[in-house]
Amino acid sequence: MSNVFYMPPVTLMGPNAIQSLGAELASKELKKALIVTDGVLVEVGLVSKLTDELKAHNLDFVIYDGVQPNPTEKNIEDGLALLAQSNADFVISFGGGSSHDTAKGIALVAANGGHIRDYSKGVHLSKKPQLPLVTVNTTAGTASEMTVFAIITNQEDETKYPVVDKHFTPIIAVNDSELMVAMPKFLTATTGMDALTHAVEAYVSTAATPITDASAIKAIELIVNNLEAVVNNGQDRAARDAMQYGEYLAGMAFSNASLGYVHSMAHQLGGVYDLSHGLCNAILLAEVSRFNAQQVPERFVDIAKAMGIDTAAMTQEQAVNAALEAIDALSEKVGTKQRLADLGVTEDKLAFMAQNALNDACSLTNPRKASLEEIVNIFKARM
Repeated sequence: MSNVFYMPPVTLMGPNAIQSLGAELASKELKKALIVTDGVLVEVGLVSKLTDELKAHNLDFVIYDGVQPNPTEKNIEDGLALLAQSNADFVISFGGGSSHDTAKGIALVAANGGHIRDYSKGVHLSKKPQLPLVTVNTTAGTASEMTVFAIITNQEDETKYPVVDKHFTPIIAVNDSELMVAMPKFLTATTGMDALTHAVEAYVSTAATPITDASAIKAIELIVNNLEAVVNNGQDRAARDAMQYGEYLAGMAFSNASLGYVHSMAHQLGGVYDLSHGLCNAILLAEVSRFNAQQVPERFVDIAKAMGIDTAAMTQEQAVNAALEAIDALSEKVGTKQRLADLGVTEDKLAFMAQNALNDACSLTNPRKASLEEIVNIFKARM
Protein backbone atom coordinates (compact mmCIF):
# COMPACT_ATOMS: atom_id res chain seq x y z
CA MET A 1 0.00 0.00 0.00
CA SER A 2 1.34 3.44 -0.92
CA ASN A 3 1.39 6.40 1.46
CA VAL A 4 1.03 10.14 0.88
CA PHE A 5 2.84 12.77 2.95
CA TYR A 6 1.36 16.29 3.19
CA MET A 7 3.06 19.44 4.44
CA PRO A 8 3.36 23.09 3.33
CA PRO A 9 5.65 23.80 0.35
CA VAL A 10 7.23 26.69 2.27
CA THR A 11 7.70 27.16 6.03
CA LEU A 12 9.49 30.14 7.54
CA MET A 13 10.94 29.20 10.93
CA GLY A 14 12.95 30.78 13.69
CA PRO A 15 13.24 34.15 15.46
CA ASN A 16 11.75 37.03 13.41
CA ALA A 17 10.72 34.69 10.59
CA ILE A 18 7.67 36.87 9.98
CA GLN A 19 9.95 39.55 8.56
CA SER A 20 10.48 37.31 5.52
CA LEU A 21 6.77 36.86 4.84
CA GLY A 22 6.12 40.05 2.87
CA ALA A 23 8.72 39.23 0.23
CA GLU A 24 7.30 35.72 -0.16
CA LEU A 25 3.80 37.10 -0.63
CA ALA A 26 4.87 39.86 -2.98
CA SER A 27 6.10 37.26 -5.45
CA LYS A 28 2.69 35.56 -5.63
CA GLU A 29 0.59 38.40 -7.07
CA LEU A 30 -1.82 38.37 -4.13
CA LYS A 31 -3.58 41.64 -3.41
CA LYS A 32 -5.79 41.64 -0.30
CA ALA A 33 -5.78 39.38 2.75
CA LEU A 34 -8.55 38.42 5.12
CA ILE A 35 -6.65 38.16 8.43
CA VAL A 36 -8.33 35.62 10.72
CA THR A 37 -7.47 36.05 14.40
CA ASP A 38 -8.94 36.73 17.83
CA GLY A 39 -9.64 39.98 19.60
CA VAL A 40 -7.04 39.47 22.31
CA LEU A 41 -4.17 39.25 19.82
CA VAL A 42 -5.40 42.45 18.19
CA GLU A 43 -5.80 44.20 21.55
CA VAL A 44 -2.29 43.36 22.78
CA GLY A 45 -0.78 44.57 19.53
CA LEU A 46 0.69 41.27 18.36
CA VAL A 47 -1.24 41.32 15.08
CA SER A 48 0.59 44.54 14.19
CA LYS A 49 3.70 42.40 13.60
CA LEU A 50 1.80 40.95 10.66
CA THR A 51 0.01 44.07 9.43
CA ASP A 52 3.23 46.11 9.49
CA GLU A 53 4.85 43.48 7.28
CA LEU A 54 1.93 43.56 4.84
CA LYS A 55 1.95 47.36 4.69
CA ALA A 56 5.68 47.37 3.99
CA HIS A 57 5.00 45.30 0.86
CA ASN A 58 1.89 47.22 -0.26
CA LEU A 59 -0.51 44.41 0.54
CA ASP A 60 -4.04 45.35 1.59
CA PHE A 61 -5.93 43.55 4.33
CA VAL A 62 -9.10 43.38 6.42
CA ILE A 63 -9.27 41.77 9.87
CA TYR A 64 -11.80 39.25 11.15
CA ASP A 65 -11.13 39.00 14.90
CA GLY A 66 -14.12 36.97 16.06
CA VAL A 67 -12.39 33.60 16.47
CA GLN A 68 -13.37 31.71 19.65
CA PRO A 69 -11.12 29.32 21.62
CA ASN A 70 -13.10 26.32 20.32
CA PRO A 71 -13.91 27.68 16.84
CA THR A 72 -17.49 27.30 15.71
CA GLU A 73 -19.33 26.90 12.45
CA LYS A 74 -20.61 30.45 12.97
CA ASN A 75 -17.02 31.76 13.13
CA ILE A 76 -16.50 30.33 9.66
CA GLU A 77 -19.78 31.75 8.36
CA ASP A 78 -18.99 35.22 9.75
CA GLY A 79 -15.52 35.10 8.23
CA LEU A 80 -16.96 34.06 4.86
CA ALA A 81 -19.32 37.03 4.93
CA LEU A 82 -16.47 39.47 5.55
CA LEU A 83 -14.36 37.76 2.88
CA ALA A 84 -17.09 38.31 0.28
CA GLN A 85 -17.77 41.87 1.43
CA SER A 86 -14.09 42.87 1.32
CA ASN A 87 -13.17 41.13 -1.96
CA ALA A 88 -10.09 39.60 -0.31
CA ASP A 89 -8.30 37.10 -2.55
CA PHE A 90 -6.39 35.17 0.10
CA VAL A 91 -6.54 34.31 3.79
CA ILE A 92 -3.97 34.70 6.56
CA SER A 93 -4.51 33.08 9.95
CA PHE A 94 -2.71 34.64 12.91
CA GLY A 95 -2.68 32.88 16.27
CA GLY A 96 -2.98 29.32 17.47
CA GLY A 97 -5.08 26.39 16.37
CA SER A 98 -8.41 28.16 16.69
CA SER A 99 -7.39 30.88 14.22
CA HIS A 100 -5.85 28.38 11.81
CA ASP A 101 -8.84 26.03 11.89
CA THR A 102 -11.28 28.88 11.30
CA ALA A 103 -9.19 30.22 8.42
CA LYS A 104 -9.00 26.76 6.86
CA GLY A 105 -12.78 26.46 6.99
CA ILE A 106 -13.23 29.89 5.43
CA ALA A 107 -10.70 29.27 2.64
CA LEU A 108 -12.04 25.80 1.81
CA VAL A 109 -15.74 26.71 1.73
CA ALA A 110 -15.04 29.95 -0.19
CA ALA A 111 -13.53 27.91 -3.02
CA ASN A 112 -15.76 24.83 -2.91
CA GLY A 113 -19.13 26.08 -1.66
CA GLY A 114 -21.56 24.45 0.74
CA HIS A 115 -21.08 24.25 4.51
CA ILE A 116 -17.96 23.21 6.42
CA ARG A 117 -19.92 20.28 7.86
CA ASP A 118 -20.24 18.87 4.32
CA TYR A 119 -16.51 18.12 4.37
CA SER A 120 -16.57 16.16 7.65
CA LYS A 121 -18.24 12.97 6.39
CA GLY A 122 -15.02 11.46 5.06
CA VAL A 123 -11.50 12.60 4.22
CA HIS A 124 -10.22 14.80 1.39
CA LEU A 125 -13.73 15.54 0.12
CA SER A 126 -13.17 18.96 -1.45
CA LYS A 127 -12.93 19.08 -5.23
CA LYS A 128 -10.90 22.27 -5.63
CA PRO A 129 -7.95 23.88 -3.82
CA GLN A 130 -8.99 26.36 -1.15
CA LEU A 131 -8.23 30.06 -1.47
CA PRO A 132 -4.50 30.65 -0.94
CA LEU A 133 -3.90 30.28 2.81
CA VAL A 134 -0.97 31.60 4.84
CA THR A 135 -0.67 30.59 8.50
CA VAL A 136 1.25 32.64 11.07
CA ASN A 137 1.61 30.63 14.25
CA THR A 138 1.87 32.08 17.77
CA THR A 139 1.71 28.91 19.91
CA ALA A 140 3.82 25.75 20.10
CA GLY A 141 1.04 23.22 20.28
CA THR A 142 -1.64 22.44 17.74
CA ALA A 143 0.55 22.44 14.59
CA SER A 144 -2.64 23.43 12.75
CA GLU A 145 -0.49 25.89 10.84
CA MET A 146 0.77 22.99 8.73
CA THR A 147 -1.65 20.06 9.01
CA VAL A 148 -4.55 18.73 6.94
CA PHE A 149 -6.83 18.83 10.01
CA ALA A 150 -9.32 21.41 11.29
CA ILE A 151 -11.48 20.92 14.38
CA ILE A 152 -14.85 22.67 14.37
CA THR A 153 -17.60 22.96 17.01
CA ASN A 154 -21.29 22.57 16.22
CA GLN A 155 -22.85 24.52 19.08
CA GLU A 156 -26.36 23.30 18.29
CA ASP A 157 -25.75 19.67 19.23
CA GLU A 158 -22.67 20.08 21.47
CA THR A 159 -20.37 18.17 19.14
CA LYS A 160 -16.88 18.92 17.95
CA TYR A 161 -15.73 17.26 14.75
CA PRO A 162 -12.56 17.00 12.68
CA VAL A 163 -12.37 17.90 9.01
CA VAL A 164 -9.50 16.22 7.19
CA ASP A 165 -8.69 17.61 3.76
CA LYS A 166 -5.49 17.73 1.73
CA HIS A 167 -6.47 21.16 0.42
CA PHE A 168 -6.09 22.59 3.94
CA THR A 169 -2.33 22.64 3.46
CA PRO A 170 -1.23 26.32 3.43
CA ILE A 171 0.99 27.79 0.74
CA ILE A 172 3.20 29.34 3.45
CA ALA A 173 3.45 28.58 7.17
CA VAL A 174 5.28 30.89 9.57
CA ASN A 175 6.68 29.77 12.91
CA ASP A 176 8.36 32.76 14.51
CA SER A 177 9.44 31.93 18.05
CA GLU A 178 9.56 35.64 18.95
CA LEU A 179 5.77 35.72 18.54
CA MET A 180 5.54 33.01 21.21
CA VAL A 181 7.63 34.70 23.91
CA ALA A 182 4.64 36.52 25.41
CA MET A 183 2.46 33.41 25.63
CA PRO A 184 0.94 33.05 29.12
CA LYS A 185 2.30 30.27 31.30
CA PHE A 186 -0.82 28.08 31.30
CA LEU A 187 -1.30 28.43 27.53
CA THR A 188 2.34 27.44 27.07
CA ALA A 189 1.69 24.34 29.19
CA THR A 190 -1.55 23.24 27.54
CA THR A 191 -0.33 23.78 23.99
CA GLY A 192 2.91 21.97 24.81
CA MET A 193 1.02 18.96 26.18
CA ASP A 194 -1.16 19.06 23.07
CA ALA A 195 1.99 18.77 20.95
CA LEU A 196 3.23 15.85 23.06
CA THR A 197 -0.12 14.13 22.58
CA HIS A 198 0.16 14.56 18.80
CA ALA A 199 3.56 12.90 18.80
CA VAL A 200 2.56 10.00 21.05
CA GLU A 201 -0.69 9.27 19.23
CA ALA A 202 0.96 9.49 15.82
CA TYR A 203 3.71 7.09 16.93
CA VAL A 204 1.24 4.41 18.04
CA SER A 205 -1.21 5.04 15.16
CA THR A 206 -2.12 2.18 12.85
CA ALA A 207 -1.24 4.50 9.93
CA ALA A 208 2.29 5.28 11.14
CA THR A 209 5.17 5.13 8.65
CA PRO A 210 8.95 5.42 9.05
CA ILE A 211 8.68 9.13 8.16
CA THR A 212 6.01 9.84 10.76
CA ASP A 213 7.83 7.68 13.32
CA ALA A 214 11.03 9.69 12.93
CA SER A 215 9.11 12.95 13.23
CA ALA A 216 7.16 11.79 16.29
CA ILE A 217 10.16 10.47 18.22
CA LYS A 218 12.22 13.63 17.67
CA ALA A 219 9.18 15.71 18.64
CA ILE A 220 8.85 13.80 21.92
CA GLU A 221 12.53 14.40 22.70
CA LEU A 222 12.31 18.14 22.03
CA ILE A 223 9.06 18.65 23.92
CA VAL A 224 10.04 16.62 26.99
CA ASN A 225 13.42 18.37 27.20
CA ASN A 226 12.05 21.91 26.83
CA LEU A 227 8.42 22.24 27.93
CA GLU A 228 9.02 22.57 31.67
CA ALA A 229 11.78 25.12 31.07
CA VAL A 230 9.66 27.34 28.86
CA VAL A 231 6.66 27.11 31.21
CA ASN A 232 8.89 28.26 34.09
CA ASN A 233 10.54 30.98 32.01
CA GLY A 234 8.65 32.20 28.97
CA GLN A 235 11.62 34.36 27.97
CA ASP A 236 13.84 31.31 27.47
CA ARG A 237 14.49 31.82 23.75
CA ALA A 238 16.32 28.54 23.24
CA ALA A 239 13.48 26.53 24.80
CA ARG A 240 10.86 28.50 22.83
CA ASP A 241 12.71 27.77 19.59
CA ALA A 242 13.04 24.08 20.46
CA MET A 243 9.33 23.86 21.29
CA GLN A 244 8.30 25.33 17.94
CA TYR A 245 10.39 22.70 16.16
CA GLY A 246 8.93 20.00 18.42
CA GLU A 247 5.34 21.00 17.76
CA TYR A 248 6.00 21.26 14.00
CA LEU A 249 7.55 17.78 13.89
CA ALA A 250 4.59 16.45 15.85
CA GLY A 251 2.35 18.08 13.26
CA MET A 252 4.29 16.41 10.44
CA ALA A 253 3.68 13.11 12.22
CA PHE A 254 -0.02 13.32 13.00
CA SER A 255 -1.06 15.17 9.84
CA ASN A 256 0.02 12.04 7.98
CA ALA A 257 -0.45 9.22 10.51
CA SER A 258 -3.56 10.69 12.18
CA LEU A 259 -4.34 10.37 15.89
CA GLY A 260 -6.36 8.24 18.33
CA TYR A 261 -8.72 8.12 21.29
CA VAL A 262 -7.08 10.94 23.24
CA HIS A 263 -8.12 13.40 20.57
CA SER A 264 -11.50 11.86 19.80
CA MET A 265 -12.36 12.05 23.53
CA ALA A 266 -10.90 15.52 24.00
CA HIS A 267 -12.99 16.79 21.08
CA GLN A 268 -16.13 15.79 22.97
CA LEU A 269 -15.04 17.52 26.17
CA GLY A 270 -14.47 20.65 24.10
CA GLY A 271 -17.82 20.37 22.36
CA VAL A 272 -19.90 19.78 25.48
CA TYR A 273 -18.02 21.78 28.11
CA ASP A 274 -16.01 24.27 25.98
CA LEU A 275 -12.81 23.16 27.74
CA SER A 276 -9.27 23.86 26.56
CA HIS A 277 -8.30 21.24 23.98
CA GLY A 278 -4.70 21.01 25.16
CA LEU A 279 -5.76 20.63 28.79
CA CYS A 280 -8.16 17.82 27.89
CA ASN A 281 -5.40 16.03 25.99
CA ALA A 282 -3.03 16.42 28.93
CA ILE A 283 -5.58 14.92 31.32
CA LEU A 284 -6.37 11.94 29.08
CA LEU A 285 -2.99 11.12 27.53
CA ALA A 286 -1.54 8.76 30.13
CA GLU A 287 -4.86 6.97 30.70
CA VAL A 288 -5.53 6.31 27.00
CA SER A 289 -1.88 5.31 26.61
CA ARG A 290 -2.33 2.76 29.41
CA PHE A 291 -5.21 1.27 27.41
CA ASN A 292 -3.23 1.28 24.14
CA ALA A 293 -0.05 -0.12 25.67
CA GLN A 294 -1.74 -3.50 26.02
CA GLN A 295 -1.80 -3.66 22.22
CA VAL A 296 1.52 -2.03 21.26
CA PRO A 297 3.81 -2.19 24.32
CA GLU A 298 6.97 -2.05 22.19
CA ARG A 299 5.94 1.38 20.91
CA PHE A 300 5.70 2.73 24.44
CA VAL A 301 9.16 1.35 25.21
CA ASP A 302 10.42 3.54 22.36
CA ILE A 303 8.49 6.48 23.81
CA ALA A 304 10.10 5.86 27.20
CA LYS A 305 13.54 6.04 25.59
CA ALA A 306 12.62 9.25 23.75
CA MET A 307 11.59 10.73 27.09
CA GLY A 308 15.09 10.09 28.40
CA ILE A 309 14.31 7.01 30.50
CA ASP A 310 17.07 4.42 30.79
CA THR A 311 15.22 1.19 29.98
CA ALA A 312 18.27 -1.08 29.68
CA ALA A 313 17.63 -2.93 32.94
CA MET A 314 13.84 -2.84 32.70
CA THR A 315 11.36 -5.43 31.52
CA GLN A 316 8.99 -4.36 28.77
CA GLU A 317 6.20 -3.84 31.33
CA GLN A 318 8.46 -1.73 33.55
CA ALA A 319 9.51 0.45 30.62
CA VAL A 320 5.89 0.98 29.56
CA ASN A 321 4.89 1.95 33.09
CA ALA A 322 7.86 4.30 33.31
CA ALA A 323 6.69 6.08 30.14
CA LEU A 324 3.15 6.46 31.49
CA GLU A 325 4.44 7.76 34.82
CA ALA A 326 6.73 10.21 33.02
CA ILE A 327 3.81 11.60 30.99
CA ASP A 328 1.77 12.19 34.13
CA ALA A 329 4.80 13.63 35.96
CA LEU A 330 5.44 16.16 33.19
CA SER A 331 1.77 17.11 33.16
CA GLU A 332 1.89 17.68 36.92
CA LYS A 333 5.06 19.77 36.71
CA VAL A 334 3.55 22.13 34.13
CA GLY A 335 0.17 22.39 35.88
CA THR A 336 -2.09 20.39 33.56
CA LYS A 337 -2.65 17.28 35.68
CA GLN A 338 -6.21 18.05 36.72
CA ARG A 339 -9.42 16.11 37.30
CA LEU A 340 -12.32 16.33 34.89
CA ALA A 341 -14.85 16.67 37.73
CA ASP A 342 -13.05 19.79 38.94
CA LEU A 343 -13.58 21.29 35.47
CA GLY A 344 -17.34 20.73 35.63
CA VAL A 345 -17.56 17.40 33.82
CA THR A 346 -20.44 15.25 35.07
CA GLU A 347 -20.97 11.50 34.73
CA ASP A 348 -24.39 11.85 33.09
CA LYS A 349 -22.67 13.09 29.90
CA LEU A 350 -20.00 10.38 29.70
CA ALA A 351 -21.93 7.86 27.59
CA PHE A 352 -22.97 10.61 25.14
CA MET A 353 -19.38 11.77 24.80
CA ALA A 354 -18.05 8.22 24.55
CA GLN A 355 -20.37 7.37 21.66
CA ASN A 356 -19.40 10.56 19.81
CA ALA A 357 -15.74 9.79 20.47
CA LEU A 358 -16.08 6.38 18.84
CA ASN A 359 -17.68 8.07 15.82
CA ASP A 360 -14.85 10.63 15.61
CA ALA A 361 -12.49 10.17 12.65
CA CYS A 362 -9.46 10.19 14.96
CA SER A 363 -10.62 6.91 16.50
CA LEU A 364 -10.07 5.05 13.23
CA THR A 365 -6.30 4.85 13.70
CA ASN A 366 -6.19 4.11 17.43
CA PRO A 367 -4.10 0.93 17.85
CA ARG A 368 -6.58 -0.84 20.12
CA LYS A 369 -10.33 -0.87 19.55
CA ALA A 370 -12.53 0.03 22.51
CA SER A 371 -16.12 -0.59 23.44
CA LEU A 372 -18.43 2.19 24.57
CA GLU A 373 -18.01 0.99 28.16
CA GLU A 374 -14.22 1.08 27.91
CA ILE A 375 -14.26 4.69 26.67
CA VAL A 376 -16.61 5.63 29.51
CA ASN A 377 -14.24 3.94 31.98
CA ILE A 378 -11.28 5.92 30.64
CA PHE A 379 -13.24 9.12 31.23
CA LYS A 380 -14.16 7.91 34.72
CA ALA A 381 -10.52 7.16 35.57
CA ARG A 382 -9.75 10.87 35.09
CA MET A 383 -12.82 12.19 36.91
